[in-house]
Amino acid sequence: MLSMLHIENIAVIEAADISFAPGFNVLTGETGAGKSIVIDAINAILGERTYRDVIRTGAKKAFVSAVFQNVPLLPWFTEHHVPHDEELLVQRELTVEGRNTCRVNGQPVSVGILRQLGMQLINIHGQHDSQQLFDDENHLRYLDLFAHNEKERDVYQQSYSEVMKVRREIDRLSLDEGEKLRRTEMLRHQIREIEAAELHSGEDEELEARRKLLQNAEKFTTGLLNALRCLYGDDDTDGASAMISEAEYALGKIARYDERIEKLHAGVTELSCMAQEVCEELIDLKDAASFSPEELDELEARYDVIHRLRRKYGRTCDDILAFLDKSKKELDEIQFSDDLLIELRNKLKKLESKANHAAIDLRRSRQAAAIGLESRIRTELAQLDMPKVQFVCSFEEIELSPTGADQVSFLMSANTGEALKPMSKVASGGELARIMLAMKNVLAEQDAVPTLIFDEVDAGVSGRAAQKVAAKLLSVSSGKQVLCVTHLPQIAAMADLHLLIAKSERQGRTYTTVTPLDRDGRIDELARIIGGEVITDTTRSSAAEMLRSFS
Repeated sequence: MLSMLHIENIAVIEAADISFAPGFNVLTGETGAGKSIVIDAINAILGERTYRDVIRTGAKKAFVSAVFQNVPLLPWFTEHHVPHDEELLVQRELTVEGRNTCRVNGQPVSVGILRQLGMQLINIHGQHDSQQLFDDENHLRYLDLFAHNEKERDVYQQSYSEVMKVRREIDRLSLDEGEKLRRTEMLRHQIREIEAAELHSGEDEELEARRKLLQNAEKFTTGLLNALRCLYGDDDTDGASAMISEAEYALGKIARYDERIEKLHAGVTELSCMAQEVCEELIDLKDAASFSPEELDELEARYDVIHRLRRKYGRTCDDILAFLDKSKKELDEIQFSDDLLIELRNKLKKLESKANHAAIDLRRSRQAAAIGLESRIRTELAQLDMPKVQFVCSFEEIELSPTGADQVSFLMSANTGEALKPMSKVASGGELARIMLAMKNVLAEQDAVPTLIFDEVDAGVSGRAAQKVAAKLLSVSSGKQVLCVTHLPQIAAMADLHLLIAKSERQGRTYTTVTPLDRDGRIDELARIIGGEVITDTTRSSAAEMLRSFS
């Protein structure tokens, strides 16, 4: 759970330390006091997108850190080589230059990796989540979350992937006759041109090395002869090899008189052998050297042929030969495409049949889960003062798609006798808020995320319904830590911990503070929520009574 949040230079918050409790935490305050800023700070340490314009005016950087308690050893820690501790410290710094620095238990991580961890620590539910319920595209995802049908989805995805692979292959081979003729002629021309050159693997490298040698033939020959003369000697002088041999002979005669001479003699003997070997290799190279202008001309002509092919088909001879093999295969495919298409279409029928069976298994898992989801949602809504609401998961069979062969829509009837319709057409704002809360509560039971944050999800709710929503949030907090930003006194009165977000001005600057309230402070804040600017003894008395009733 989230136990502490430290904020520096986020919008109007210069510095704040907020301690949270297990169970039910509420945050209240005037509109514009900075409640959303606290949520933005939490989003930052969860790895969500954060812009530098949140940095407080005049500050060079913003900083947020959070401490989480009782964090289990999630696979995330091992995957990203981050040390694990049940007390988890997450930090994030944002500079005016736009640099982000994120750390988990002191270990630097990227924003994306931090987001993967954040998803396992906190779920934030805001007003926009209600709008997502309007969108049928999300309904199938909600149902799958409840169904825990990962196995059926994986089997279907594998089958669907195989179907799409064969369909793409059929599309690739299904050319019209004109296109087929044009492609065939082009491939034949390319194959003839490459085969006529009679290339072999690595030929371009061999030609380049020989070309370089021929272009420097005179330097090569002169260097060989000079080296031989120095080592082997000529008619007038002995070479170095002969002189080294004489030194070896001279040292050999006196080596038995001194151990030092014996070691030197051994070294000169090795040097003499090396000199002889070098001389022999140089003589072989000289005898084998054969250079002619005609060979260079032939080589240049061959090099030009390969150069033209490289410009068209690849950087090396090996690339060109690979292109030749690919072209031959494609030509064979086109020439025998009719037979191959028949084979592929037969294969596609079998794969589509397999995918359809997988889609049926997936649909059955969804339909079974839909019964449970409908019952759970209706139970939750009854507890939220909506006992007459009907809620149904409607299925429509569609063609195979990435998510299966089902289109799922959530339908409801808010009043007795009314037909089931899409929620966007029948739900009021307050009803939709309660439906969203019911949905989130049911789905939250399916995951292990320990902290839920509800950001003003009570919009449009009042009276008895507000009390029911408060009771539901309190019930959820018995199993998970709940943080709720609210404007409803009924919700605030049930909190285990009540935090007041307040804004003030000092020396021309705006400051926001976050203060935990004692009982008297809670009575004052509840009275403000109930009565607005004018707080009377009656209002305070009502607030105190509400606090006694719900505490």
